[in-house]
Parts: sequence; C-alpha cells; structure tokens
Amino acid sequence: MLALSSLHSPRGIGDFGESALEWLRFLRDAGQKYWQILPLGPTGWGDSPYQSFSAFAISPYYISLDDLIRRKLLWERVASYKIWGSSAALTDYYTLYRRRWRYLRLASFSFTVSASDESRKDFERFREENSFWLEDFALFTAIKKKLRGKAWTEWDEDLRRREPAAMKAARDKLSEETLNHSIIQYFAFEQWRGLREAARALGVAIIGDMPMYVAADSADAWACGRLFQLDEDQRPLRVAGCPPDPFSAKGQLWGNPLYRWDRMEEEGFAWWIARLRAAFGLYDALRIDHFRGFESYFSIDPKARDASGGEWVKGPGLAFIRAIHAALPGANIIAEDLGYLTPEVKALLRASGYPGMKVLQFAFDSREPGEYAPHTYERNSVVYTGTHDNPTARGWFACASGEDAAFARDFLGARGAVGGGQAMIRCALASAPNTAIIPMQDYLGLNNRARMNRPSTVGGSNWRWRMTEPQFKRAIEGGLAERMRRLAEVYGRSE
Repeated sequence: MLALSSLHSPRGIGDFGESALEWLRFLRDAGQKYWQILPLGPTGWGDSPYQSFSAFAISPYYISLDDLIRRKLLWERVASYKIWGSSAALTDYYTLYRRRWRYLRLASFSFTVSASDESRKDFERFREENSFWLEDFALFTAIKKKLRGKAWTEWDEDLRRREPAAMKAARDKLSEETLNHSIIQYFAFEQWRGLREAARALGVAIIGDMPMYVAADSADAWACGRLFQLDEDQRPLRVAGCPPDPFSAKGQLWGNPLYRWDRMEEEGFAWWIARLRAAFGLYDALRIDHFRGFESYFSIDPKARDASGGEWVKGPGLAFIRAIHAALPGANIIAEDLGYLTPEVKALLRASGYPGMKVLQFAFDSREPGEYAPHTYERNSVVYTGTHDNPTARGWFACASGEDAAFARDFLGARGAVGGGQAMIRCALASAPNTAIIPMQDYLGLNNRARMNRPSTVGGSNWRWRMTEPQFKRAIEGGLAERMRRLAEVYGRSE
C-alpha cells in the first residue's frame, strides 16, 4: 500500500510519470500482485483525499508535467522550478497550489491551439462519456477560482440554488475557464489510463479507495443537492462522523453532508451505481471506506462542536447491496468494516459477500484480545499490518502501552520495535485471509515520522509523507524486492 502522492518525483508530489512506472517495475520484481492507493480526487481544505471536491475527478497535481513537456504542450524552461517545497520527504500542497496550476493552464491552452485531430476527437469522446459529472465539476471549479476558493455554500443564492438564469450566465462568462478544467481532467485520465495499462502489462492490479461520503464543499453536493440532507438554503441539516470511542473521547466530526437514502432508493441508487461504475473504469478492485454506514450511519447536528451528541440512523441496508449486485455483478469490492460492528452490520457484510478488513495492530490490545487476533481471521477478508490512519508497524511498538507491546512481542516472538515491525509483516502474510496488504512504510522499517495520517487532527504532516528517491534507491540496492518476493513465496502468496 502506497499513496500515489507518496511516490518520489522531482515535482513536489508523486505523479503519473516515470517514478510511478519505476514503482510498478519494483512491485513486479518483488512478486507483488496488488498496489493499493488512496483516493485520487482533488483535495480541499486539510489536503485529505477523503475530503475531495469531486467523487469522480482526478487531482490535477498527479498530472506528470514531464509527460506534457514530451508532448510539446509545455516548454521545459517554463516548468523549470527546482524547488517544490522545503522537503523531499513531505508534499507541500501550498506550493503546489501556487505553482502547478499555471503550468496546467498553459498546457491546456497549448492543447486548444495545437492538438491533432485525433487528440481533439479523443478529448470530445472523453467529454461526452463523462458529461454526467464533468460539466458540473468544471463549472464548479471555475466559479470557485473566480470567487477565490469560497465554498459553494457561501455563493450567492441564485448560484447556490442553481437557478437557470444564474447557471447560464456562469456558463457563458466562464466558458473558457470551464473548458480549461475539462482539458486538465482529460490530461489526468489519459495519463492514469496509460499507467494502469502499464500495471496490467507488469501483472500488477490496482486497488482504489472510495470514501463513503462526499465533501460538503464538493461539486457533487452542489450539483445533486436533492440526494443530500440539505435545508431550503442548501446547507446541511445533519452531518457525518463517528461516535466517541477509546481512540477519540468526543468522537469524530467529519462534517460531510448525509445522503437522502430514501430518495436515492426511489431512483434505484443510480448516483451510487454511476459512481461505482466510474471507479471500476479506473481500478481493478475497490475498497469502500466506512462500510458500516450502509447499515446505520452516525448523524450529527452541523452546529455541534463535536460528535458526542450524535445518533445512529438506519441506512439503506440490503436494498443497496442488492442494487449493486444487480448493476455490477462480480464487482471486486473490499468493505472497510472497522470500528464498532453490531450484529446487523456483520449480517449485511455476510449478505454482500465482500471481504472485510483485519488490521493486525488491533490484535494486540492486552486488555481484551478478541476478533482481531490473527488466528481468528477468515479466508474471505483482507489483512493489513496497518492502514493510512495507523502508526507504522515499527512506530506502533514505540507508542503502544508497555502491556500491549509486551503482548505483541510474546505473540510474534519478536524483539524491539524494528524486529517487531518485521514480525508483524510475517504474521500478516502467514495468516488465513486471501489477500494481505502491507504499507510500504512497514517494508522500509520506518518510524512514525512516515505516518500518513493521525485521525481527528488537521494539518501538520497529515497526508504529506513521501518516500524519497534515496530511500527508494537504498531499498532497491539493499535487495528489498528480493526479500519481499521470498516472503510471498514462503507464505504461499506468489501464485
């Protein structure tokens, strides 16, 4: 598991360029079948890929500028900045925001004046096939740019409500900017398509990641307001989160608008089916975040300061699962079923047939060892040493309580944090689940400076960690690919 943003590159963030191809070749050499990534959508406030401006678009930051240079859509001297942030180990989203867009707009302009007839036809085909989301997203992004990033819930009432006259005026006035954003999405999808084809040729399948909810400030909430719990003024009536637990005394207040599941069901869950179908056009398999929300979701007053006063509300349940099975038979879905699971949630997961998740770090609670103990894992599941929300395996041993760390060392037969992290990898690979996913940070034996996210916090190093080129080169030269391949063979995961 490695976020695309965490790949090394000379342009400040991992992208669809040569470093991604190098990474895929490494996975092939390491005998790995899957590459799991984080959501690819354009990120908003806080830079979280789970709070995207669109459920369908791809972040323009992932577009390889070097590929645009090779295609003569950019001149190399134009994209000659050497500094894309203060550290090669951290993505600097502020610098990307300030510098990246000018190059993408220049490339978009070059495309409009110099693209071949074949490329123009391909672009128009892309526009037509994605019109159900692209037109609204491009206009949404153009309006936000004009209004200096203001959230759509703060726009003038006529635009907020999508009054026909206001929409026409915006389309007419911002037609050039809207076209620009459509072309930029075309670049992103075209490059991703090439990267996915390369992955297939190398025998690597890509597992995508889908947030259950959309961001409050998103083109989806603006364009499809009828499908969300919004008031007459288009502001959230209730918002998403999760209740207090041992990890968060006041729960987590995510702030996403909740779905109008009754209306979605009346429409045959068409929006969700379109979303999933689009995702399977990008990925070979898909992890859906917060699966338990389909059975019951946590509903919070949008004026609340935390999630402590929220309540559970029944979700669409089996009707939703049946609609997905009918529309997308055989879809390769992984259900993120972590957290407090009621018998009803477990029954829904069994009815879906989707594999759930097992996180090895959760197995070593010395107070109540239970269903996360490795010897209890079923075949139809996916095991992880940890996820993007967890410490690294090595970092877990450094920050766990003395009792938990001692219990883990006894269970794993390991010594020290470094040895414990490597033993955790072996335990995951040796366990029963059909699929095992290991974060690259754990294979590299990195401490918590390489942690991707700390839930219930915003800013800092969240979502910013990158594998530097020297780290990657040292791993290759040190034989990491060979060791990974050997582990896969030892534990019967190479075929």
